[in-house]
Amino acid sequence: MSTEPALMTLTEVARAIAMKQVSSHEVTRALLHRIAQWQPHLNAFMSIEAEAALKAADRADAELAKGEVRGPLHGVPLAHKDMYYDAGKVCTCGSLIRRDFVPTVTSTALQRLKDAGQVRLGTLHLAEFAYGPTGHNAHYGPVRNPWNVAHITGGSSSGSGSAVAARLTYAALGSDTGGSIRFPAHFCGVTGLKTTVGRVSRAGAMPLSQSLDTVGPLARTAEDCALLLALIAGPDPEDTTTSQEPLSDYVAATKGSLKGLKLGVPASFYVDDLDPEVARVLDETIAVLKREGADIVKVELPDQRQLQAAAQLVLAAEAAAFHKRWMIERPQDYGAQTLMRLQNGLAVPAITYLEAMRWRGPALAAHNAATAGVDAIIAPASPVPAPTIEESDVGGGPNAPALLQRLTLFTRPVNFLGLPSLTVPSGFTRSGLPVGMQLIGRSFDEATLLTIGAAFQRVTDYHERLPKLPS
Repeated sequence: MSTEPALMTLTEVARAIAMKQVSSHEVTRALLHRIAQWQPHLNAFMSIEAEAALKAADRADAELAKGEVRGPLHGVPLAHKDMYYDAGKVCTCGSLIRRDFVPTVTSTALQRLKDAGQVRLGTLHLAEFAYGPTGHNAHYGPVRNPWNVAHITGGSSSGSGSAVAARLTYAALGSDTGGSIRFPAHFCGVTGLKTTVGRVSRAGAMPLSQSLDTVGPLARTAEDCALLLALIAGPDPEDTTTSQEPLSDYVAATKGSLKGLKLGVPASFYVDDLDPEVARVLDETIAVLKREGADIVKVELPDQRQLQAAAQLVLAAEAAAFHKRWMIERPQDYGAQTLMRLQNGLAVPAITYLEAMRWRGPALAAHNAATAGVDAIIAPASPVPAPTIEESDVGGGPNAPALLQRLTLFTRPVNFLGLPSLTVPSGFTRSGLPVGMQLIGRSFDEATLLTIGAAFQRVTDYHERLPKLPS
C-alpha cells in the first residue's frame, strides 16, 4: 500500500480515512495538487471545485470525529463523467447545447455514491453527448493520454480514463454504450467494468441509446470496481429497466481463486488481424491465467461481425431519436463529427431497426449455447494500442474512418448482447502505451469477472504502474 494519499487505491484510501490514518482534507488536498499539475497537460476535467471539495472534506472529517459515518466512501474525493445529473450543478454532457444545463434531479448512481460518503471533486471531460470512441471533443478540445499526451484516451469516458490513470481521482463513473468504459480502460491502463444491461440504474444519466446504455466504474483495480458496483447496483423505481436479479457479494468475489475456472479464447474474430504488440500481450495474459490455475480452451463464437453491425444500427437509430429535435433546431451547435454520426441514424429504416431488436434474443441464446462450457471469454479490448489524436481525428486524413471502425470492433458485440465485460491492464507496448484485455461474462455474472480480474492483478503490476508528468 502506498503511503502517499493520492497514489492509494480507492479501497486503501477509504480504509485509511475510516481508521483515521489520514484525513479527508489531506487526501482531497493531495488530489487537488496533482490535478493542478496534470490538468494543463491532459484536459481531463470539465470542472474543478477545489474550494467546495475542501469544505466537504472538512465536514466529513468533523462527522468522523463525532463517530458519524455515512458509508464505505466516507470522505473519499471522487469525480465522475459530466453526464450524471447532480441537482443544482451544471452538467454539460460534453456539449455546447447543454453548456449551461442545470438539472433538477440527481442520478441514482451518483446519489448512491453520495449517500456512501463521497466528496465531489468536480466533473470529468467526455466526448460530446458521450458519442465518440476516441476522446476528441470539438467544443472543449481532446482529452489526452497520461502515458503519451499525443495519443488518445479512448471515449466517450475520456476524462474518466485519463484522470484515473494519472491518479487525479481514485475512480470515476463512466458509461458504456459501444465500448465507452472499455476503450479508456484499455488505452489508459486502468480497470473498467461494463455492467450487464439492467444491473445499474440509468435514471438521471444523460441517455444515448435506450437499449444499449450501461453505467459502470473505471478504477485502478478490480477490487475498487467491486466496491463501487456493490454501492450502485440493484433495482431502482426511477428506472423500470433495472433488473430484480439478485446481487452478488462483489467485494468477496475479488478474493477468489482462478482454480477450477474455465476461460474461453475465441478461435477467430477477436484474434484476427491484431497489432503484433496486442497479440503478444494476449499470449502473455493467457499464460499468466493458465499458470494461476485457469483452464484455457478455444471457443467458436457465432458471427461477431453481424453482432457488431446490429449494434451500430441500434445505436445510430436510438441516438438520432433522442437528438432529433436539437438536430432540427440547433444543428450548428453540434461538433461536425457528432452531427454526422447522429444524422446517419436518421437514415436507418424502422424495419431494419426492429429486425435488429428482434434478433437480440436469438443472438444471445446462440452466444450462451456456444459458451456454455466456459466461465468467461478473454479477448483484447481493441485490436490496436492508442493511436495519436491527430491520426484518429475525422480530419486526420483518408485513413481515419477505417481506423475508427477498427478501434470499436471488439466491444460492440458485447453491448448488443447486453453482457458484462471487465477490462484490465495487461501489458504495455515497447513504446510505453498500455494494452488491456476484456473478460466477457454471462448476464449478471459480474462477480466471476471480478474474481478473474483481481486474481490476475494479484500476480501482475500493470495496474500499479504510473505515468510520468510531462515536462
